[in-house]
Amino acid sequence: MQALGQLLLVLVVGSASGHGDPRDTLACSQGLTCRLLDTDVLCGTEPPGPRHGLALARLRLEPALRCTEPMACVPCLEARVRLALPPATSPATESRLSAQPGTSGTQDSGDGGQWSPASGATSSQPNVTGLLLLSGHAYASSRCVAVEVWAPLRPTLRGRTVGWVIFRCFEAPLGSELHVSAYMNSWGQQRLSQQQRVPGCSWPAAQAAVPQCQVPRLRVSPGKKEVVVEVQGAAVGHNYTLRLYRNHSHGTSGPGRAVTASSPMSYVLPTDEVLPCLCLQVWPETQDPLRATLCPFSHDAEAWERLWAQSRLVLHIDEHVLTCSLSAPCDLPAELVPCWQPVHSGPCQPLPGLQQPARGQGPQEFGGLQPHPNLCVQVWSGGQVRLTQCLRDRALPGRPDDLLLLEHGGNASLCAMEWGACTPLASFTSTGAGHPGLLEQDLQQDVAGGQCQQLWHPSNSTGVVLWACPLHKYLRTHWALVWMGVLLGAACLLLLLLMKKEDMKGWLKSLRAGYGSKGPLQGRRALLVHASEPVAERAACALMAALHSLGLTVVAAPGGGSGMAALGPLPWLHAQHHRALRDSDTIILLLSPAAVAAAHQWDTRAKVVPESGAAESSLGPRHNPDPDDVPTVAPCEVFAAALSCAMPVLAVANGHYVVAWLEALVPAVPPALRAAPAFALPSETEGFLQALAGPARQRGRWLESHVAAVAEALQRAVGE
Repeated sequence: MQALGQLLLVLVVGSASGHGDPRDTLACSQGLTCRLLDTDVLCGTEPPGPRHGLALARLRLEPALRCTEPMACVPCLEARVRLALPPATSPATESRLSAQPGTSGTQDSGDGGQWSPASGATSSQPNVTGLLLLSGHAYASSRCVAVEVWAPLRPTLRGRTVGWVIFRCFEAPLGSELHVSAYMNSWGQQRLSQQQRVPGCSWPAAQAAVPQCQVPRLRVSPGKKEVVVEVQGAAVGHNYTLRLYRNHSHGTSGPGRAVTASSPMSYVLPTDEVLPCLCLQVWPETQDPLRATLCPFSHDAEAWERLWAQSRLVLHIDEHVLTCSLSAPCDLPAELVPCWQPVHSGPCQPLPGLQQPARGQGPQEFGGLQPHPNLCVQVWSGGQVRLTQCLRDRALPGRPDDLLLLEHGGNASLCAMEWGACTPLASFTSTGAGHPGLLEQDLQQDVAGGQCQQLWHPSNSTGVVLWACPLHKYLRTHWALVWMGVLLGAACLLLLLLMKKEDMKGWLKSLRAGYGSKGPLQGRRALLVHASEPVAERAACALMAALHSLGLTVVAAPGGGSGMAALGPLPWLHAQHHRALRDSDTIILLLSPAAVAAAHQWDTRAKVVPESGAAESSLGPRHNPDPDDVPTVAPCEVFAAALSCAMPVLAVANGHYVVAWLEALVPAVPPALRAAPAFALPSETEGFLQALAGPARQRGRWLESHVAAVAEALQRAVGE
């Protein structure tokens, strides 16, 4: 009893300075009296009690809820301890037991603890007293409580249980482990321990009362440009996490996108990101919460169309074997079908026995299918073709004349695959006319002789074998006969025309009238001056021929025929220049690299005095060169000699000069010739022709039909 008094003193001191939980409750079964001494005592200070006191018989833990409001509860474990009286060893033991009054009851509470009240008058029957210590240890916390228990001392109760003590309760997080121990201070220090997990949100009682288990609902409102996701039914004041991710059969693609907000909340999602595999998940920000998951777009037709638009099919040739890769943001319930397409944009015939379902994102083979330019792969889903990719799209030339043959294993019979059917060679004709079976023996010989490419063969000998055989050598003979028929028909038509003389005369008359029609530059003359180099001579010849078809009479220098031979190159050039000025003809200066070099040489050697404030030397309209300024020209420099004639006239703004420079060879017009209108050929051909026509015919659309011909002739001459 002295030790029990010391323990009670420690508990009283701890109760005065401790912080108990007023929400704890204590209950005793009929026949026991109990009182909760303290709800927060120091564990490990249990002194020994009487030798023959109350003993521990059983410890049981049950889940419970501690609620402050109907929807605000926390989970805990309720400890139920069954007590018993040990058997007596001698009558002297009975007399040494303490005798204190006690009553039986169920439950009470007060400032000093909890007490089982009397149900009747105080009994003078002797009883036994014990101190029960309960401790609960979780991962991050621990707690001990002390309970004083009285039981009646009757000889008939020795060795039997006397009742239950129920403590409510030890709090712990949802789904956590809790270790509870019960200690009785009788002699021998009896102890019972038990470990139990606190139920999670799968416990029905927790789903309705614990805030962490109250999972909100998701509502999706689709629109034209965006989708609104609303979190409904969430507890006010709690934070929630909304996660958007793509669900795949081979695992989710990363953590997705997570958004945290307080309830109520909504999230706006662009429609471009809405795909059939997009899923939503929401949960409260608590320990081990339940999660609500929703995949609302798995049957959305627009989401599927958007997915197919983002999918890609790529063909590969790996070690002479055809493979393909189908990449998409989501799993595609599709089938890969190899097919044969001889003509671009034509029908594609599926190859038998090679269809296979699309698997994941990696490359897939077709059982050793050999590549051929006419092979394609289609992606079928829902009974329609979604994607098509051909080897012809990889810059491989197609073979429209190749024929696909199917050989049945075992009997070596061949049939031609056309228009969704396999036609036996005995009934097949490649041209759609003629005698059926005409090419049967030839194609069989090509297959046997290795002239055909084997596209695919099965691992066993019972399947079909696919061959690609060229038909161009047979079609060549067929087209030769066709051309012979065309030529024969043309000869008959010509003979018929010759027989009708009157009709023939009318045709010849119309032909002469066509050749005698006047061109748009009819009656005008021009002097074409160019340098003596190959590219300039080719361009001058092409330009003369094109201008002659317009009715323009052109004289080229150098050139001149017998006139140059009689007078010499320089006198003949001066005579032609003088004649052009006298008759108001157009003088064309064709600039090529050699001509530009001669112009720069002439400009450098000319002794021109610049006007005050001029930045560079040039021959303006008001500048009259002195005879000493004209450079001496060697007899072979014909273009430089032409400049000697033209520059004095340009200086006084007389004569009709036009500069034409080949833009592919000459970057710009030299300064000495910028006084005359210049045109880059062939890009400015239209302006050049208008300058040749003169002011009287610069209006109208008469040049449109001739500009392209002149430009094409010049471009062809310069490019040779």
